[in-house]
Amino acid sequence: MSSILIKDTTKEERERIVAESIGNINGSCDGCSLGLIEMYQPYIDGIKEIREINMEFRAHYESGVDGPQKADCGYKMV
Repeated sequence: MSSILIKDTTKEERERIVAESIGNINGSCDGCSLGLIEMYQPYIDGIKEIREINMEFRAHYESGVDGPQKADCGYKMV
């Protein structure tokens, strides 16, 4: 397989791509892989490319949206 784009893959191939990329999909480590599979479900379903999902995750991580934000006279947790 030379392309992982949605237009070049079937749903079954996308499931395999995600499973192989994540590794242990049974979640026997600490359950984190199950969350990763959910994150990539839009790719498997043919809705978003992997690149889009990764960019959204990275933007959210780098933006600090969940961190403290300046309020009237101090900071508040959001």
